[in-house]
Amino acid sequence: MLAISASTVLDYKALASLGAGGAASHDETGVEEYIIQQGDTVESIAQQFDISAETILWANNLTLQSTLAVGKTLIILPITGAMHIAQNGDTISEIAQDYKVLKDTIIAFNSLSEDGAIVVGDILIIPGGIRPAAKKTYSAPVTTIPNSYFIVPVPSPWRITQGLHWYNAVDFATGECGSPIYAAAQGQIQRTGWDSRAGRYVRILHPNGVVTFYGHMSKIAVSAGQKVSQGHIIGYIGYSGHTIPAGPGGCHLHFDVRGAANPFGK
Repeated sequence: MLAISASTVLDYKALASLGAGGAASHDETGVEEYIIQQGDTVESIAQQFDISAETILWANNLTLQSTLAVGKTLIILPITGAMHIAQNGDTISEIAQDYKVLKDTIIAFNSLSEDGAIVVGDILIIPGGIRPAAKKTYSAPVTTIPNSYFIVPVPSPWRITQGLHWYNAVDFATGECGSPIYAAAQGQIQRTGWDSRAGRYVRILHPNGVVTFYGHMSKIAVSAGQKVSQGHIIGYIGYSGHTIPAGPGGCHLHFDVRGAANPFGK
């Protein structure tokens, strides 16, 4: 979705939108991707972004013994704390208890509804949170799926205009605006909505618990709760939200996968 420099702000949350299902407008605040430079240390990067070293370690599943490889990408949270990817059965109260913070702090920072409703695949920033010893805040994919599970979500001819980037996403372009966007696999529409970065978006919950996200649509063709089969048209490619370049020249699909490897990110 974005051409990444040494530090690129990716502050969309086409992620945890308001309420369980339905259309919504909700942004993630200031998550960044940082490309490691020569001479960087966890401490120097933490100082640069005014967060704790532990925040960087936790968000990237690193330890004090980890080596920073030049050219690799780190996830940088907007505030000292932790990040949590919602799993089936999670509640805000339990997450707050696990990370030793007040639930109202999580609700406020992530602009959730008053009852703190979340769904599988929501990515939450936990200000001041301490990562539980038994949990990871930014973990490797957990569900093994065959490469054939997902179809390419756009028609041919297509190309990948940006490889794997936040969050577990690739960008597809067909060379024109208005091309149909297909459900990569069968499932149920979890959410549709608008995001200041990702524009019009759709999220699908698949039977295996994996969630896929489709951003920058020009038009949404489905509604929350609707069941779709693989290949069902769920919307159309556009340049809504923030694209580079802005306008028709930026038409593409931002496609991310939560809970499994993105098979197109190799």
